[in-house]
Amino acid sequence: MRDRSHRIQFAPLQGSTAEKFVPADLRQNLSTLVFHTPSGDFTRTAAVCRILMTLGGIWWLLGAVLWLIPFPLRDLGYRFIAKIRYRLFGKHESCRIPTADERSRFLN
Repeated sequence: MRDRSHRIQFAPLQGSTAEKFVPADLRQNLSTLVFHTPSGDFTRTAAVCRILMTLGGIWWLLGAVLWLIPFPLRDLGYRFIAKIRYRLFGKHESCRIPTADERSRFLN
């Protein structure tokens, strides 16, 4: 994981944490990435950009550059990658078991 400062935590959209913080309409599509911040919720490529900027360093720069791409084009690329993700990254029969450190960052 690139978040060495542990600034980012994870919660399933159907869990109690997301129910408290994420509006119901955003929780309906379980395949949508949502990044919740005190200043608002970001989805899809806006979430990716904000997550990269939160990581800092070179990741901040990558997020800022992506943010400059017009929203419709960014999301078109997001949907394209989502369609071919198994060809790019492979499909596994089971998920990797998170380490104890990674598990501590998951909320319910």
